[in-house]
Amino acid sequence: MDTPAPPPDAPGGPPQPLRGVRVLDLSRVLAGPWASQILADYGAEVLKVERPGSGDDTRAWGPPWWGEGPQRQSAYFICANRGKRSVALDLTHPDGIAQVRRLAAEADVLLENYKVGQLAKVGLDAASLTRLNPRLIYCSITGYGQSGPLASKPGYDFAIQAEAGLMSITGEPDGEPLKVGVAVVDLMTGLYAATAILAALHERARTGRGRVLDVALFDVAVAMLANQAANQLVGGTTPRRLGNAHPNIVPYQAFATADGRLVLAVGNDAQFARFCEVAGHPEVARDPRYATNPARVQHRGELVPLVADWLRARPTADWVQALQAAGVPCAPIHDLAQVMAHPHTRARGLVLPANGPRPPMVAHPVRFDGERPLAELPPPGLGAAAAEWS
Repeated sequence: MDTPAPPPDAPGGPPQPLRGVRVLDLSRVLAGPWASQILADYGAEVLKVERPGSGDDTRAWGPPWWGEGPQRQSAYFICANRGKRSVALDLTHPDGIAQVRRLAAEADVLLENYKVGQLAKVGLDAASLTRLNPRLIYCSITGYGQSGPLASKPGYDFAIQAEAGLMSITGEPDGEPLKVGVAVVDLMTGLYAATAILAALHERARTGRGRVLDVALFDVAVAMLANQAANQLVGGTTPRRLGNAHPNIVPYQAFATADGRLVLAVGNDAQFARFCEVAGHPEVARDPRYATNPARVQHRGELVPLVADWLRARPTADWVQALQAAGVPCAPIHDLAQVMAHPHTRARGLVLPANGPRPPMVAHPVRFDGERPLAELPPPGLGAAAAEWS
């Protein structure tokens, strides 16, 4: 059941470090499809198993749409499903179950995000399929994991952001808790799943055996709390919402300018001294209340209004030019239209224009030897492929 050695990448083509790896994707919506799209970009062959008739829930999550009639796809579905072939199989019917088992017997990786215990009812759980294929890397993505008091609870990004504490530190201090503007826990879960799969593939090359991976949105969201979790565990003080401010660094937030808003991200004392020079107030950087970051954090309430008054005096573009010349981190706040049209976005090749059946998309963010991996196939039509490996 060894996977055949992959042929070399085509000359001049995108890098395909996972060429020859077979991924059976039983997941839907975002976290699982995000992980399998990463693997597809890296060259893996991905078969996406979908419900006959309706397919992945996100196929209906429009507008906006790309294409017309039966070929129409939602932008949401497009964002996470390039590089895959779609197989429509009914997992409530013995024939569909048998076809999944046959595909799993020859797969390297299986991804699924069914509720805990649901696939065991039809013999498609990790224990059943790893007995069938001991080399299989079986990755389950759930809301709360395979164990614990909440294991049976369905997982939704929005709810996880609330329950795992992310919303408690997002938003204005006197406003309501807010979620992040994209399903960030789903996306980070997809990334964690993909990296765990890659680690398991590397290990399997040595041991010959697969792994069973338990990836939970709740676990990922708690891990994502990073320095805020450390602040709680080490400092014993519960972090609160600070708007765009930083709990451990000052000044590190958004400020109004004469004509808009600017993010100022002063990361050390030397940068603060240069900022004060550019602002025309070098003496403030020598004031013991503000000379060091711990002092600035302690005296945040006095310093931030001073900085806010300075920044309101000049337009955003003037500040960006002057601060960047002085080596002080800052940035204008762009909307998505500005981001997609930005010269740096274009220079980095991050926007893939429409090309035949492929809709416009954002490219994979990593380069291999200067080249971005790119799955050859566009997001698939529902059930357009046969239930077989190439």
